[in-house]
Amino acid sequence: MVFKLIRKEFILELRRKSVIAGISLYLFSLIFICYFTFSLRQNSISPATWSALFWLTILFSVVNSVAKSFIGEKKGTFIYYYGVASPQAIILSKIIYNTVLCLLLSLGGYLLFSLFIDNPIQDHLLFVGSLFLASFGFAASLSLISGIASKANNSNILMAVLSFPVVIAILLMAINLTKNALDGIDRSASTDELLNLLAINCISTALAYLLFPYIWRS
Repeated sequence: MVFKLIRKEFILELRRKSVIAGISLYLFSLIFICYFTFSLRQNSISPATWSALFWLTILFSVVNSVAKSFIGEKKGTFIYYYGVASPQAIILSKIIYNTVLCLLLSLGGYLLFSLFIDNPIQDHLLFVGSLFLASFGFAASLSLISGIASKANNSNILMAVLSFPVVIAILLMAINLTKNALDGIDRSASTDELLNLLAINCISTALAYLLFPYIWRS
């Protein structure tokens, strides 16, 4: 059932081409603003500035994209899901789908940053690994928060308020890993950050798996 739900998510996303275009335009616009702000006034920017701009861009793009997981669903869709699938299957399918979406946004943002601004990354494998772990962490935590926010009024505001304290830990770990990738230091120095980020992902996924059935029944 999980794979059928994931397939359904991809089919619906491909049909809603306006949504894909809107997310892509949002990401491109953010990076283009950074390009005009920095690259035209200076020949280059520092690696620390590059890292901060990159993760801020990815964070805003990811939050706006994953927020529609449950907030954008119609009430009738919830009733249909309730009859054909378990809540565990629903939340797992959302997490997997949103992980793929977040990873594509992150890789697309990295490509656009490389084209328009700069690419100071020294250790590309470590950086791509941090993108994957951060994408999974964002997807797991934000999918659960989207489910909570969909049950309340002013769900978009609630989504923004609840998501910030949750994703800040993931963001800090990802920034530390990016710094190590920028400096090109030995990968063994990044073991603690990788393990911490992996632990956060496991905790977020476990909480989503255990708590979502109670949210779903309400």
